[in-house]
Amino acid sequence: MSADARKRAAAEAALEWVKDGMVVGVGTGSTVNHFIDCLVSMRQRIKGAVSSSQASTARLQAAGIEVMDLNSVGELEVYVDGADEATRHLQLIKGGGAALTREKIVAAASQRFVCIVDDSKLVDVLGRFPLPVEVVPMARSYVARQLVRLGGQPVYREGVVTDNGNVILDVHNLEITDPAALEGEINQLAGVVCNGLFARRPADVLVIAGASGITTLKR
Repeated sequence: MSADARKRAAAEAALEWVKDGMVVGVGTGSTVNHFIDCLVSMRQRIKGAVSSSQASTARLQAAGIEVMDLNSVGELEVYVDGADEATRHLQLIKGGGAALTREKIVAAASQRFVCIVDDSKLVDVLGRFPLPVEVVPMARSYVARQLVRLGGQPVYREGVVTDNGNVILDVHNLEITDPAALEGEINQLAGVVCNGLFARRPADVLVIAGASGITTLKR
């Protein structure tokens, strides 16, 4: 089974958590794009969606699914998103698509966070994928120096501006043995908007698509 087919299988499996009348939180990325395509079959049965990025908003609207503002909806029953890395403890690295801050907000506002991945994203220790950090532009160099002191090698993601108007530093060569502690430490740096560790609010359900089928892990 190709990587794209595994992503599609994970996306289809996530429909199990979408119920009639829901407003569905929708993340960002290639696996989520499959989920949006799958969600079309249910568009008459759901109230709409809250999106974590302009890209997902455009795809949802093109599919005929109403996109609603989180402020007017309140708490969501379910949020479906992908990840760049995931552990069996359901802790994640996200932000490869530069939507990490809005993704973290929607996850925090949701009762259940369903993360959909193919098995190539499953790791024992987070950090093989560079950790994205969203930074206020004027603080980029300062934050980069602090990230070096934490043992990482930050690289400015040139040409990328987030939906919030900020920039991304991708931090390489971190071995993240205590994700929750590092998440908090980085977020305390002046100028950091958010980082891509989802450990303090991990996934509630991890749907993993592999060659032998779907594996589901729950918190």
